[in-house]
Amino acid sequence: MITPATAVPYVVGALAAGGIAVALSRRREYVLRWCAWAVAVPVVVAALYAGRGGAAGLAVAAGIVCALEYGRLLELAVPDRVALVAVVTATPLVAWLAPAHLLQALIAGVLAVVLVPLLTGDAAGGLRRASLGAFGVVWFLPLVGVVLLGDVVLALFIAVSVSDIAASFGGRLLGGPALSPLSPAKRWSGALAGGVAGLGVLTVLGAFTLPLAVAVAVGAPLGDLLESMVKRGAGAKDSASWLAGAGGLLDRLDSLLLTLALALVLT
Repeated sequence: MITPATAVPYVVGALAAGGIAVALSRRREYVLRWCAWAVAVPVVVAALYAGRGGAAGLAVAAGIVCALEYGRLLELAVPDRVALVAVVTATPLVAWLAPAHLLQALIAGVLAVVLVPLLTGDAAGGLRRASLGAFGVVWFLPLVGVVLLGDVVLALFIAVSVSDIAASFGGRLLGGPALSPLSPAKRWSGALAGGVAGLGVLTVLGAFTLPLAVAVAVGAPLGDLLESMVKRGAGAKDSASWLAGAGGLLDRLDSLLLTLALALVLT
């Protein structure tokens, strides 16, 4: 199976193939997304190469950015955002340094975000704040998989990235019925194309197992739809606007989050 130490040829090949594909598409959106991945992939490989500490640092950084985007997207109060950022910072560190206490950390994290509106006496919006805070903790919890799943994480990251691109291409090219009312632009044909591409990547990387295949084929499209549901509820198109051509980091990691969750459960 691919490891961070042996990933360079695969990463270069994947980026080259993706670059050719986006160049042929002549779509500015795809070109900008490819540029973002060209920067992000080496960072991910380097962090995972550094071992569990590097993986924990990567998960913490991703979690903080996603939590801030989530808080801004849903207009959470500042204390709620602070509590959520603290929790998504702590859980990957616990997964690294004291994995036996991860369940306790999760329970404490949920209590922390729920207690913030409770202690401030918010009678009008407390339930909404508590619910959104708890949802945020659960949504970003799978980032602990970056620490716990080992070398599998890199294969999942590459497979989900390719699956997302293939799903977008396939849906536009093949058309057909919409995948869900949550995201009318996404098609069943795209989901199938993305699933096939993702499983193909797992096979090439020597990481194909039934649990990981299910995680990629099911987790990637559902993770995308989950974020679409959140954004529709907030009346927004993207989670943020700082990432050129790609919205925010949460827009890029939505598929990976649910994939990591299924991989943790199934393996």
